[in-house]
Amino acid sequence: MLLLMSFISVNVEYFPEPIYPIANPDSPIVSLGRELFHDPILSKDSTVSCASCHSQYNAFAHSDHALSHGIADRIGTRNAPALVNLAWSESFMWDGASFSLEAQVLTPLTAHHEMDNSLDTILNRLNKHPKYSYLVQQAFGKSPIQTKHVLKAIADYESTLISRNSRYDSMRMHLVEFTEQEKKGYTLFKQHCNRCHAEPLFTNGQFANNALPIDTSLNDMGRFRITDDSAHIRHFKIPTLRNLLYSFPYMHDGRFKRLRDVFNHYAKGINMHDETRSIKNPIPLSSNDITDLLSFLHALTDRTFIFNPAFSQIHYPQRNQ
Repeated sequence: MLLLMSFISVNVEYFPEPIYPIANPDSPIVSLGRELFHDPILSKDSTVSCASCHSQYNAFAHSDHALSHGIADRIGTRNAPALVNLAWSESFMWDGASFSLEAQVLTPLTAHHEMDNSLDTILNRLNKHPKYSYLVQQAFGKSPIQTKHVLKAIADYESTLISRNSRYDSMRMHLVEFTEQEKKGYTLFKQHCNRCHAEPLFTNGQFANNALPIDTSLNDMGRFRITDDSAHIRHFKIPTLRNLLYSFPYMHDGRFKRLRDVFNHYAKGINMHDETRSIKNPIPLSSNDITDLLSFLHALTDRTFIFNPAFSQIHYPQRNQ
């Protein structure tokens, strides 16, 4: 029986300690999780995988549509968030409905507008598949594939999706210096954005109401749906800004295709109360300011993360049972 439970540490002095254990990328459990993540076998009609809505080349987000699509082209209610640095998260999904990576994996597998499958069907398919019999044996021994194996394997794989090799990171490690424009953008960022998009993860992991006008067709009340606390109406998880040039469109419902649209929203002021149209804290950004901010945000792009072959699917040879 081969069961590798080792974890790795992130030796970057300006990064906080992770909340969730980061699995060893070479673990056979991670290998199993990587294969499952990319395999449409998990969906009801075997057409949609986790990677269908979380494409590596879009920073593990979904750029084709404002709202993510599931099997039979069913339209969801939100845009799939980017999967990056999840080991530093205490809760998952736009409304924080899941409090562990394993629990988060369960939701898309069974949701009607996503994979719409049953756990019994998933396990039956995997236990009959020679490839997965082999991979599960390598990861967990000879026991039949169980739900806990599927959830742990995908969660461990997702814990390895770490982005920390951008130009910003090189600057923090004193390997490069920012250009003058990047410096101006960084200053503006720290003045106006850092409270919610806190360095170095570029999210504080909390929930906030950024006062987007509500989409009346979706009527999405955000975290309120989970907590039933009126103070959480229209609160959504603050996303990371890392690799955001790849993770468009923006906001929980993907309503903004361009970063300039996002800046314009904040520059006009935040409409905290639709019924009174009151305005709160507009961010005074000139056209030059926006250009400088964009220059800084470009520095959050980590191409070694976007194109890392270790995150991609590996095709294993078929094995006889």
